[in-house]
Amino acid sequence: MNNSPDNRQKYKYLFGPVPSRRLGLSLGIDLVTPKTCSYDCLFCEVGRTTAMTVERKEYVPAGDILAEFADWHGRGGNADYITLAGSGEPTLHSRFGFIIKELRRMSSIKTALFTNGSMLHMPDVRRDAAFADVAKVSLSAWDDRSYGLINRPHPALGFEDVVLGIGAFRSEFKGELWLEVFVLAGVNDNERDIGRIAAITKGFHADKIHLNTVARPPADKSAVAVDGARLKKLAELFSPEAEVIAGFASGIKCARAISDAEVLAMIARRPCTARDVADAFGVETEATQETLNGMLQNGQVTSERRGKDVYFLVAPTSR
Repeated sequence: MNNSPDNRQKYKYLFGPVPSRRLGLSLGIDLVTPKTCSYDCLFCEVGRTTAMTVERKEYVPAGDILAEFADWHGRGGNADYITLAGSGEPTLHSRFGFIIKELRRMSSIKTALFTNGSMLHMPDVRRDAAFADVAKVSLSAWDDRSYGLINRPHPALGFEDVVLGIGAFRSEFKGELWLEVFVLAGVNDNERDIGRIAAITKGFHADKIHLNTVARPPADKSAVAVDGARLKKLAELFSPEAEVIAGFASGIKCARAISDAEVLAMIARRPCTARDVADAFGVETEATQETLNGMLQNGQVTSERRGKDVYFLVAPTSR
């Protein structure tokens, strides 16, 4: 079945769909302006937060988002999940619950909300989040000190409120709750600290727990990846036992070409290597490299070397 319209449009709020280990084929939707978040996490692959806030408002028009989805779906677009994620914290959008309800009315595709959990202490946020089929919530700290170090939250936020908010949401939410723990070398990768996180998460009765680590250049150079063997050992401390998801490549390859618009939509949210793009769309790296080289020559993207890898970014003229 076709998963991307033949006449691919340059959507402003939709990106993908791309293969996902957790969700199959996932269509992403961005609900806030770039780098608008309640956190400024050490490990964030989007980069430093430039608009830190806890203000809930309609950052981008709900009608425009739904119009883009209607166009995509009407052109034959298909996916396993619609994922509310992107380049900021989706629960900051004051109408995200309405958007989820409308998406479910417009299609039979399941919905997933990827949130840092910082706003779940608010009853209206929990009510709206409960419309999703899956909610993936992040928790990588165990007390106020570690929370401040790892997540660098807005001053109005406290760790206890986050924990209480997730707990309250679990009691109200009838869908699948997934927890993601981001593990950083020398920060929260020892068994004592991970054990503290595991003790907290046990009370949430999550359906799945995922361990992740740095895969792309982080917001702060002090955020360093933990190796796979270490993550697997730490995963055993959780109940249910956590799944290590770091370093996933889809493994799915297809012959279709990807459009410049699809590539721009992806790298506008985070810098990517040619392999990142290839893995995301399930195409060969060589073909993706040719596409990126062409976009580099015509000024749509720029590139920069970070360590041993070359990352591609949207050129200012293409934004």
